[in-house]
Amino acid sequence: MDFALSKTHVLQQELFRRFAENEIKPLARDMDEDETYSKELLSKMQACGFFGIPFPKEYGGAGADYLTYALCMEEVSKQDASTGITISVHTSLCAGCIFDFGTEEQKQKWLRPLIDGSKIGCYGLTEPNAGSDASEQQTRAVLTDGHYVINGSKVFTTNSGFADTFLVFAATNKEMKTRGISAFIVPKETPGLTVSPNIPRMGLRAASNCVVTYENVRVPSENLLGKEGEGFKIAMKSLDGGRIGIAAQSVGIAQGALNEAIKYVKERKQFGRTIASFQNTQFKIAEMQTKIDAARLLTYRAAYLKDSHQPFSAEAAMCKLFASEVANEVTRGCVQLLGGYGFTREYPVERMMRDAKITEIYEGTSEIMKMVIAANMKIR
Repeated sequence: MDFALSKTHVLQQELFRRFAENEIKPLARDMDEDETYSKELLSKMQACGFFGIPFPKEYGGAGADYLTYALCMEEVSKQDASTGITISVHTSLCAGCIFDFGTEEQKQKWLRPLIDGSKIGCYGLTEPNAGSDASEQQTRAVLTDGHYVINGSKVFTTNSGFADTFLVFAATNKEMKTRGISAFIVPKETPGLTVSPNIPRMGLRAASNCVVTYENVRVPSENLLGKEGEGFKIAMKSLDGGRIGIAAQSVGIAQGALNEAIKYVKERKQFGRTIASFQNTQFKIAEMQTKIDAARLLTYRAAYLKDSHQPFSAEAAMCKLFASEVANEVTRGCVQLLGGYGFTREYPVERMMRDAKITEIYEGTSEIMKMVIAANMKIR
């Protein structure tokens, strides 16, 4: 068993790290303050191929594996979690669904522009009254004269403010519950599709996150992704992969915060010596780094299983559950190490602490992760 990254992975990791430090870090604070994502940064990531990492070259992707994608998520999230979730939703959820379930025609028409970054994707599953329980979908899609007419609304739709391709889930047979949900590809310019202003949020303030309303939105039947009634299966499979990305994001947030705290405690002096020289500080940092490394290894394991085409649902839930808890614990600890300065916006650790909280909620709450793990253990 070899725990070392391959030479290729190390080179890719360094590429992601340099980009994050040079292009993302200088903008992170201002984007958070302005609650707006930089279109210029988005264009740079598109040009560098950040939106097609785990997809085959035949569709214009980088042809890399899911571990490479996890490395990207970790490195960019060290500097800015909003950038991490922008990449994640586009890649794991929107493009990933089309790659796994789309016809060849759909892949050529919709997937290629997502992979090359010329179009950005979003994913609409959550509704005001349907969060963890996706069976309570109120958005409906009715087939009429070769077109599906979609009515309803989705909340917390990340990337929706600047997305071009909307993947939306709607009930085509309400009585069938989860077996009556279907998935549809909807272009932004479709009449009846409206996007609200950004939802004010505690964290990930730079990311685009809006309410998307569908009012008599007509899409041709060929925009149905998979078969009618397969929407729930499509959503759950995409979330399994997405949870690996969120775990990697959580690792990145935690490591980024700890890196900032270490720099601070080496410089800050109290009682005539640096804070870093106190054993209490050293022990806290040692504990935090140990937990980050454990979360990282769980994440890499899940990515390895996905790349190896082995079952990974439980392992994805494990890494997301643990890594998100670690991100919250570590960021709080780093704010504490900085004392009063940690509570100010002068240092990035307070932003990282705010950003960390959502990792325990989106793409499956921690409670749902425990249910997934227990189900795979066949606990009755």
